Amino acid sequence: MNKVTADWCGIEEPAWLENATHFALAALGQMGKEEWVVSLLFCDDEFIQGLNRGYRNKDEPTDVLSFPMGDSISEEGRTVFIAGDIVISIPALARNATDFGVARDDELKRLIVHGLLHLSGMDHENNHPQQPMLTLQESILGRLSGERIQ
Repeated sequence: MNKVTADWCGIEEPAWLENATHFALAALGQMGKEEWVVSLLFCDDEFIQGLNRGYRNKDEPTDVLSFPMGDSISEEGRTVFIAGDIVISIPALARNATDFGVARDDELKRLIVHGLLHLSGMDHENNHPQQPMLTLQESILGRLSGERIQ
């Protein structure tokens, strides 16, 4: 059984926090992941900019960062994979939604799936939609199109 926790920093507690965990669980199911532990952190631009500066040497806010852990532990007689953490900037999410002409809910789902794919070891060279990771991302989102977070 997968486990997703969610928290917030530098913003008011999102009313949809629990829905985000349910969506991430559904996405993990679509990815065929089992016994994964993931944390989601929703934050402001200032917080994510500090992380981006410290870990990627880019002194600017970004929309999503993934921090893979990749550790396995034994818990209650089963092996659990501590996948890692996903950090999402809510102001960057709002800018993306406006810039791309999509609903904020759709952009939030996209950032969660994007972060999960990074935790699974995937990466992309650029943002061209034909990148394998981005093609898979859109496929997962298509299968979860009926899910709502906000």
